[in-house]
Amino acid sequence: MDAAPQEDWPIKRLAEVSAVSPAHFAREFKKAFGVPPHRYLLSRRIERATALLRDSDLPITEIALQTGWNSIGTFGRIFNDITGESPGEFRARECSTPHSRQEVPECVMRAIDRPNLNIAVSEKRRLESAVKLEVHNQDKEVT
Repeated sequence: MDAAPQEDWPIKRLAEVSAVSPAHFAREFKKAFGVPPHRYLLSRRIERATALLRDSDLPITEIALQTGWNSIGTFGRIFNDITGESPGEFRARECSTPHSRQEVPECVMRAIDRPNLNIAVSEKRRLESAVKLEVHNQDKEVT
């Protein structure tokens, strides 16, 4: 998954390669990496996308395709959910910020840039919606 995050990595395929059942693979993967396989793959795709956005002039559509998304809309929505900004905003910010990344080993920079996906993207959206609803309700009570 690290070497080819753009590929589909269904649990069934990973379990077959590991010669274990899908349920066993999923349990052991989560024990080893702390996150389910899908979330691990998602973090690697976003990590690769951020590197391409920062270090290349590739169009965002090409970056989406190279990192495993078939839809630019899905890529943009997930990227925004995880990083808090659109791919275009991320690229503009990174290009406007001078930094000396060349002096730091790539593996260290990848670890620093790796998105923290301790909760699922859908759970993150649910929590953000709950906060917005609470703020909305407080505003209604004040008026």
